Amino acid sequence: MSRPPRHLADLDLAARRQAVADLGERPFRADQLSRHYFGRYTDTGQDMTDLPAALRDSLASELLPRLLTEERALVADRGATRKSVWRALDGALVESVLMKYPDRATMCVSSQAGCGMACPFCATGQAGLTRNLSTAEIVAQVVAGERLLAAEGGRVSNIVFMGMGEPLANYKNVLAAVRRLTDPVPSGLGISQRSVTVSTVGLVPAIGKLAAEGLSVTLAVSLHAPDDTARDELVPVNRRWKVAEVLAAAWDYAAATGRRISIEYALIKDVNDQAWRADLLGELLSGHLAHVNLIPLNPTPGSRWTASLPGVQDEFVARIASHGVPVTVRDTRGREIDGACGQLAASVAPEDRPGRRVGAARRALPLV
Repeated sequence: MSRPPRHLADLDLAARRQAVADLGERPFRADQLSRHYFGRYTDTGQDMTDLPAALRDSLASELLPRLLTEERALVADRGATRKSVWRALDGALVESVLMKYPDRATMCVSSQAGCGMACPFCATGQAGLTRNLSTAEIVAQVVAGERLLAAEGGRVSNIVFMGMGEPLANYKNVLAAVRRLTDPVPSGLGISQRSVTVSTVGLVPAIGKLAAEGLSVTLAVSLHAPDDTARDELVPVNRRWKVAEVLAAAWDYAAATGRRISIEYALIKDVNDQAWRADLLGELLSGHLAHVNLIPLNPTPGSRWTASLPGVQDEFVARIASHGVPVTVRDTRGREIDGACGQLAASVAPEDRPGRRVGAARRALPLV
């Protein structure tokens, strides 16, 4: 895959000014471009009326190339949920979801095209990894959401890195994207770090690096099982870093940042929903700064993975709560539009797409 062209969002403000100077223009033009992109959500030269007419298109072409084109969009929940499939310049497909609530608007973004973690119950994981997204390709998903909401007088308030890919496997670009999303205009979009959640299946060294970055983003750990026997099957990276190591890294992150850890747990019938596993999970988390986010699995036809029965789910919740651990069941949006990661992109991709597999289960939409 070819590398995406340079984009303003790949660079910090100082590097943007240097890039403009290298083009023979005055460095303050970079601030103007940045205000248009991060403050007005436009990358079209003709919208930039504070720039000389002769410079608008040339500077936009050099520093604001259109990296993603919306291939398909589906709307659900009476217009409150919009899922988009984006095609990158090299043909790679990624997804984002905009979810509107009365008090907030959340963007779920992808950090990779596909995913290399190979979790068997996740459609994206079964599709395999195509490539990492660039910083600007990640940011562009949020800017697109901002553009839509701005027309309604709204703004993106929350961002979750729970779309396609393992964010910490694309550490450098994800970290830079977090800074672009949270730095104030014109450096970035000015979204609060405390409103950003970065998920991981448990890449222990990367969790340690993130804890040392001085950020206040929330860490979400996709645990899915409290014991190594089940987690080795559900989350193959567990064969490298066991449950105890993952949770130890999570507690270190909580200690360094003061942020509560979100423990993601997809309930799968007869696989990880036993009462004793609920008790074990509660015991492991009791006394720690953590919250359990139970995810009802959203199965697809032909998959051997299916959701837990309602009564089993209720007991699982009660047993975790009995250990003094906060627990909620995630709302599920977008079922009718292939709401979970990888499903809509798979429907757009060619049938002979490398690594594409049909019939994998899918997770419910990540709602925060």
